Amino acid sequence: MAAFSRAYKRRGHPTKKKEKEKKEQQQWRPSTPRQAPSASRPPDARPLLEPNLNLAQFAARLLLGREARRSGGFQGVVKTEVGYSQGHVHDPTYSLVRGGGTGHAEVLRVHFDPSICSYLTLLSLFWGRHDPTALNRQGNDVGTQYRSGIYYYNEEQAKLAKESKEAKEKEMNGKKIVTEILPAKKFYRAEEYHQQYLEKGGGRGLKQSAAKGCNDPIRCYG
Repeated sequence: MAAFSRAYKRRGHPTKKKEKEKKEQQQWRPSTPRQAPSASRPPDARPLLEPNLNLAQFAARLLLGREARRSGGFQGVVKTEVGYSQGHVHDPTYSLVRGGGTGHAEVLRVHFDPSICSYLTLLSLFWGRHDPTALNRQGNDVGTQYRSGIYYYNEEQAKLAKESKEAKEKEMNGKKIVTEILPAKKFYRAEEYHQQYLEKGGGRGLKQSAAKGCNDPIRCYG
């Protein structure tokens, strides 16, 4: 009897042994692979940034013309990219935004080093490069996608944007500034042919260097 008991202990209880094997199989069962996200143009409201960089986002008919002022022409601006933001349509295209039914604005997102280029400097450039009193219009382009806007990433940017708007309005001789100031929503990078549009030649095939001075006028919108 004692010998049988010792043999039983060595083998282990059959029910417990099966339960242990089942548990181990479940632990090692390969997980179901996740579907890869769409590679079209995923939104990236807050991309991974170098620790010393900040983001700024503006709308002022920026999709074609304003990106000519890139890092090559303005110290402290590391990168610029054009796209669509502030609307309700997921993964919009230029054709959709151009139609005016997406709620998106054509925007410029700036990656900048605040130790070299302050947010106030970017605001000053923004106010000086378009007519902030024109409602949903820049030049011959009309529609909500061409509205004037400042889209902030933190409360400090919001405060500075509102203060700069008040200061600019005092210079406008009674004209009302219609620029909206709102939190930045998801940013959708525009199609690649829109990036550095004028540097590629624009619609007329006449290239405009990114090394031009930051205060030089932009020749055209393409």
